[in-house]
Formats: sequence, C-alpha cells, structure tokens
Amino acid sequence: MKPIGVFDSGVGGLTVAKELIRQLPGEDIVYFGDTARVPYGIKSKETVIRFSIENILFLLKQDVKLICVACNTVSSFALPVIKHHFKVPIVGVITPGVREAVYATRNNRIGVIGTKGTIKSRSYELEIKQINPKAKVTAVACPLFVPFAEEGWLSGRVVLEVARAYLKPLKHAGVDTVILGCTHYPLLKPIIRKVMGENIVLIDSAQQVAIEVKKILTQEGLLNRNGKGKHKFYVSDNPEWFSGLAKRFLGEQVRGIKKVDSV
Repeated sequence: MKPIGVFDSGVGGLTVAKELIRQLPGEDIVYFGDTARVPYGIKSKETVIRFSIENILFLLKQDVKLICVACNTVSSFALPVIKHHFKVPIVGVITPGVREAVYATRNNRIGVIGTKGTIKSRSYELEIKQINPKAKVTAVACPLFVPFAEEGWLSGRVVLEVARAYLKPLKHAGVDTVILGCTHYPLLKPIIRKVMGENIVLIDSAQQVAIEVKKILTQEGLLNRNGKGKHKFYVSDNPEWFSGLAKRFLGEQVRGIKKVDSV
C-alpha cells in the first residue's frame, strides 16, 4: 500500500504525524521536515507557496496516496494554490480544527492562538465566520511558544508568566474554546489549561487532521487496516537537531533520519 505524506517547515508537524500513527496504525508514513528553510512564518506568501510545491513534489516521488500539510503557515497561505496544482488529496490543518471549534463552542466565543504569520493571515477567523457568522473570534500571536516547545520549557514560572500575558485577551473576551493554531502548541496544553481554566475546550488540530485523513482514505478505498505501518523521516538539513527534538514531539526515538540535498 502507498504511504501517507506529511510535510512541515520543521519539527512541529510531528504532533500531526503522532496522531496519524495513533489513529491509523496500519499506515506507512513519509515525513518531510524542511529544516534548511525553517521558519516559514516570516517568509512571503510567494516564497511559502514555492517551498510548498517543492515539498509536495518530493513527497510525490515517494509515491504517496495523500498529503497532509502539517504547517499552519502553509495551510494559511498556500493551500488553495497547491490544491489546484495537484491531483493527490491534500489535507491542511486549519479546516479540521475550525469545524471542531465551531461544533464545540457553547457561547460562540472562540480564541485562536498561533504564530504571527498565521494570525496576520486571519485564515482561522475567516473560516470560522464562514461556518458561523455569529461567532466572536479573538486571535492572538504567541511567538515565544515555539521556542519554549523546542527547548522543552513546558512548565515553570517564566513559561506561566508569558502564557498569562499572551492569553489575557482571550480570558478578557470570555472564550470557551481555543484553537491551538500552531503544531508546536499541543506540547504546552497543560500550561494553557492552567491559565485558561479547566473548563476551556482546547482544539488540537492534529487530532482533527487525523480524523479527516481517515475519512478521506476510507471514502477512496485506500485505508490500510492491517499490519503495523512503517515510518520514514526526511529533512533538508541538520538531522541531528531534528532527531533531538523528534523524541519530545513524537514521544519516541526516531532513527534513520535521512537528509535530502535538494527538494
């Protein structure tokens, strides 16, 4: 059976890969982290689209049956363009998370946290409004959450103080549902919940993406229900750095990471 392709600008997309492995244990997965060109959040829209097309072409060489864009920046800027370019099914991280948030909210007040690029694009906001025009959306950039996740700073006074400062507008707006609009943020769930309160609903797009992928593969008759899937990992630079972080994001040691010289 053909594998599922997953790509991200770096390691954050491993939270999506982890969910795919958990929910679809029989599937082979090929993951590509564009570590030579990370981060995407500060790049222009045109550059993000170009990088995305190159990443997809690499995954298509691995004969994938579906591509999962495990990057919020790409999902914000490039998804309509790349969907138009390729015949293979492509799933982004925004739509599945938005659907779940609109379904989950009880007071129609939804918070979105993400990188500066994602928040500036207003992609979550626009999509929420499309499904539920009455929803009130409060979107906040939390740029320090990415380095916290990558450095393993997942608790402690400094992280708590920064989280309180970032999440203050969401608390003030009385949101009851928060979309984690960056694939690094699921690692910070405990601290976000501590600041926002136990009753807050946190929408982890990774879980929703895996559900969406399973649905598409089932509809297309491409779901592999048997055996245990094999997982391959490729990066465009610095496999050692990727390997060190992969254990934190994936929950298990990753071996045999291959460096690709050109995408």
